[in-house]
Order: sequence, then structure tokens, then C-alpha cells
Amino acid sequence: LAVFSDLFIAIFDGINERCKSELERVREQHPFEDLKYLRPTLKITYAEGCKLLRQAGVDQDDYEDLSTINEKKLGDIVKEKYGTDFFFMDKYPLSVRPFYTMPCPENPKLSNSFDFFIRGQEILSGAQRIHVPALIEERAKAWDIPLEDIKSYVDSFRHGAVPHGGGGIGLERVVMLFLGLPNIRKSAWFPRDPKRISP
Repeated sequence: LAVFSDLFIAIFDGINERCKSELERVREQHPFEDLKYLRPTLKITYAEGCKLLRQAGVDQDDYEDLSTINEKKLGDIVKEKYGTDFFFMDKYPLSVRPFYTMPCPENPKLSNSFDFFIRGQEILSGAQRIHVPALIEERAKAWDIPLEDIKSYVDSFRHGAVPHGGGGIGLERVVMLFLGLPNIRKSAWFPRDPKRISP
């Protein structure tokens, strides 16, 4: 998590230092507030995020998934309380993550997973993956996933795949939210939608 935090801070700092004139050109067409971020990045647990929502009058259980509306509301709350547009949450409920996500060793209802947010919208989702074959099979059974369908995946851990984790960054979302753009199409080179498939 520290690596992702440092990566994004370096990206944000680099854009702000090296792209001042480009930022002003964007601001002329799409006025936006500069992104506020902390050093180190604010880290809260999923339960702490849910508590902040409840304190603001939002109905949010610690073990149910956040809706998009609640994520955006949490972003507003975090900005007001902590003065940052950029934060991450970890220890999501195991029930709202994929079957291969590693359970938290301190609380089996939680997982070693996380999301990063800009302006209340997710830009990265990640986790530690289960690397113990028996545990992968146990979790797959709990999700009614036929073991034969994932045999090669499970076997990779029997034959040397190392413990690992990571996350997937939505770079176009990062650009859109950093610049406060109104639509992700504005941050994509070649946006695709039902009416545009070429170029």
C-alpha cells in the first residue's frame, strides 16, 4: 500500500511541477479545483469509512458493499474532515471481494484488500491473493465455483507461484478525476461507446 501511495504522490507532484501550462490550458476549457492530497496518503479501514457515512446519516453496514453514491458521499466527508481528495481504504469485507482474495488473518470476515479513491471515485482496486491451494479450493467451493474450472490456476500455486498481490489502476479515471473532467471520454484517446467503435 505504501508503494501505491508513493507512486501516486510522485505522479501528482510530477504533473503539478512539469505540466503547469498544460494544466492551465485544460482549466480554460474545464475549470477545476487543484487536487488536494496528503503525505503520507490518508489510510482508513473499510469499517472506519462506513462509520463516517453513518455519522453523516447514511445507512451503511460494515459488511455490505459501498454503492457509487456512498463512495462519492464518503469522498465529500473525507475532504471536509481530513482536507484531502485522495485516500485509500483497506480491510474490505471478504463477502464483497472475489473468491481468490486473501482473508484477513485477524478477522476472517474481512479481507486483505483495498481501494484508492480520488474525489470519492475509485481509481484502483487491489488485494493480496490466496496462495495456499487448499484455501483457494475452500473459497471456490463457498462461491459454488467448480474446482475443475480453476484447476490450472490452483495448480500454479502447487508448482511454484509465489505469494503475491497487487492492484489495477484505471489511468483514464485518474486523469479524469485529477483534472475534474465531466466525463471519462475527455480523458481517453479513443473513447468507445455504443455509437463509437472506430477509430
